[in-house]
Amino acid sequence: MTNKIRTNKTGETKTSGFSTRKGESMSVKAEDLTLVQRAALLSGQSEWETREIKKAGLKPIILSDGPNGVRRQTGSGDHLGLGASKPATCFPTSGTVASSWDIAGAEEVGKALGEEAKTLGVQVSLGPGICMKRSPLCGRNFEYYSEDPLLAGRLAGGFVRGLQSNKVSACLKHFAVNSQELRRQASNSIVDERTLRELYLTAFEVAIKESKPWTIMTSYNMVNGVYAHENEHLIKDILRGEWGYQGMVVSDWGGSNDIVESARVGSSLEMPASGLASTRELAEAVRSGRLKEEDLNARAQEVLDLIDKVQVRNPDGSAIDGYLDQDQIDRHHEVARRIAEKSFVLLTNEIGSDGRPTLPLKQGVRLAVVGDMAATARYQGSGSSKVNATKVDNLLDELKASQDLSVSGYAQGYDRQGAQNQALIDQAVALVKREDVDEVVICMGLDERSESEGLDRSTLKIPQVQVDLLDAVKAIGKPIVVVLVAGSAVETDWLDGTQAALYIGLSGQAGASAAVNLLTGKVNPSGHLAETWPLSYEDVPSAGNFPVSERDSVYREGLFMGYRYYTTADVPVRFPFGYGLSYSTFDYSMLRVNDNGVTFDVKNTSSVPGDTVAQMYVGRDQQASGVLRIARELKGFAKVHLEPGETKQVRIDFDEYTYRHFDAASDSWQAEAGAWDLWIGTDANTLLLHATHVIQGTMEQGKTPDDLGHYLGGHVKDVTDAEVAKLLGHPLQKYDNGGVFQPNDAISSWVFSRSWLARKVVKTLQKKEDKAVAKTGSPDLNMLFVLNMPPRAMAKMTGGMISPDMVDRGILDIPNKHFWKGLGHVISGYFRNQNDNKKTLKEIEQ
Repeated sequence: MTNKIRTNKTGETKTSGFSTRKGESMSVKAEDLTLVQRAALLSGQSEWETREIKKAGLKPIILSDGPNGVRRQTGSGDHLGLGASKPATCFPTSGTVASSWDIAGAEEVGKALGEEAKTLGVQVSLGPGICMKRSPLCGRNFEYYSEDPLLAGRLAGGFVRGLQSNKVSACLKHFAVNSQELRRQASNSIVDERTLRELYLTAFEVAIKESKPWTIMTSYNMVNGVYAHENEHLIKDILRGEWGYQGMVVSDWGGSNDIVESARVGSSLEMPASGLASTRELAEAVRSGRLKEEDLNARAQEVLDLIDKVQVRNPDGSAIDGYLDQDQIDRHHEVARRIAEKSFVLLTNEIGSDGRPTLPLKQGVRLAVVGDMAATARYQGSGSSKVNATKVDNLLDELKASQDLSVSGYAQGYDRQGAQNQALIDQAVALVKREDVDEVVICMGLDERSESEGLDRSTLKIPQVQVDLLDAVKAIGKPIVVVLVAGSAVETDWLDGTQAALYIGLSGQAGASAAVNLLTGKVNPSGHLAETWPLSYEDVPSAGNFPVSERDSVYREGLFMGYRYYTTADVPVRFPFGYGLSYSTFDYSMLRVNDNGVTFDVKNTSSVPGDTVAQMYVGRDQQASGVLRIARELKGFAKVHLEPGETKQVRIDFDEYTYRHFDAASDSWQAEAGAWDLWIGTDANTLLLHATHVIQGTMEQGKTPDDLGHYLGGHVKDVTDAEVAKLLGHPLQKYDNGGVFQPNDAISSWVFSRSWLARKVVKTLQKKEDKAVAKTGSPDLNMLFVLNMPPRAMAKMTGGMISPDMVDRGILDIPNKHFWKGLGHVISGYFRNQNDNKKTLKEIEQ
């Protein structure tokens, strides 16, 4: 070991020790580094790397996108999924895996993904995403598990445990209250404290307590007026204080606002490479007393601790940077297929004229296969999670390869991008009319433009050209099986008149072979929806309030999101939360309750082996409660496999989440004493067993609140501004920048500027986005990102080319109609920043 005496910029003398032997693990401590070196650790070095400090022997680690597969980019990299990346297994998206309700399955996916990350040279995989599905229109819902925090948290916990078993860090995201893509970097989520705690933070709490992820990613948006990455209430009070989290907290890419404030409240690292202006800000803040040195040391140590945990290297000390071998490719393709088989949801399955259900398909049936997505699979979403799959199955080929079926022909049926084309419909009709066709399999759903990072869906409908095709085929009168592709809920009124429907979500690279196994009965469907499917978008509680184009997004519906709303307000739905059919039938009986949980019996009453998902819901009548109540909430579940005729006793334990609610007045979790209703069912609307249970609780039953108006009974579509203000605890105030554009106003808002140049910038960006969609059928993520981002993000996303000073004193002059003055500041600031960066870099490596 070599020891070196250093004096840091605050006058302290430090001794640093580092290994000089090849391949030896480094354990650098924050106190071993100079002030500037510690400050430098709190920002990235490149698009995907942490800071390297050669003198201390500190190697960088690689962070990479990875909620449903490793996106290890080659070259300089980008954060939007645009550049080339190494081949990796594309697993089903989290929104699809959630329908498995299988924690062990999620863990298996995490383990396989972690193995690939290690092979490909990735130390931190940026996933899973556990944001709540507030609206089915969120363009990124395919990346998120559920509308229920307990289900999302438990599945995420399994994924994290599997991933980190390979010494690869998981990264729960996006913390917190990140519900829309529009203006995502310049949006302010306004939510009451009880809703914040019970809905939007509980999934993180569950996953953190059950799996101890080494990294958490903050969201782009503000929460109640403060950016998430510097939100003291979220980071210091709750995450690190109440939950005791000790890992690293990283910003979303470009999501850091004030690095000094973020370091003060407990955030560790801003990404990507923001240049060295942030390093200077932190060092100066310590010198001036704005930031305590102990806080800087703590943040730097969190980065160092993570590096030490995941720093797996080659024997010669070089970084691992390989490719998957054929064995990994084949094994993990099978993992992707198995989890897909567990996740697909049988939505409908009518009994035919022969007395048998439509599915599974009968031996030797002659099929017409229709639909562009049958030949060219859509198996993942767009954006940063997009994986360069090792291989991809498609439904047409898999149906042809099946020994149990006969494919008489294939027709494209519709234009994938939604253009009207009657010839395609006519060709499909001609095929289906043929005498050698007994039944029809139609693959349809959402196209690539519909679900993507950076934009929200405009409708809950699927493209009209697909509905027109389906109507034309229905008129022929042959049985129709729909294979539905979509990352989230869609309206399904068009299902009437079809005989069966299998929802496969965004099913990953092996989804097609998995689908054929279910269609033929080799695998029994066992998926259950992890989100409610409404009859129409107008029924959604946040409809009319999502997404908002202004800065402030008020969560007016409060607790009444997803099934919590539909069950409380008694609103009918197409498919309830937790819903899923099977080729088996099950009988539930003998519910018993004690102080620790419930026990009941489940019997397979069919001749087919199968799985059922038993769900425990807990609730309390509003008239018997002193707090605002939801009709029922999921508080436990179990996936149970049963052979024909087999009976199993199932146990679901109570835990700290079962009866609690957050009491904002006392800023604490409470459980109301008295009698509670317990239900066991197979979805939120199908409740098969019921019991009551009396608990001692932590507080006595209060008086039913009478000042929350329409919130009582869940009639949130009718709430007034006064009732919202009562829920929030403060009046609603509309954001107004006074006509002066600020660093955190989205660039898209420049369209209202008095400067013709600023307006021109926005209109040009919008035209480029429109042209990209028209030409490629996919959104231009770069244009969307720029339109949605605030100017201050330029200082975080340009690798040091633009400094915060250049934004504040130059770029912002453009929309504020001081072009020449701003241009002068930008030019002078650029040269000053470059000179300062050179000096800072020398200090880091001194």
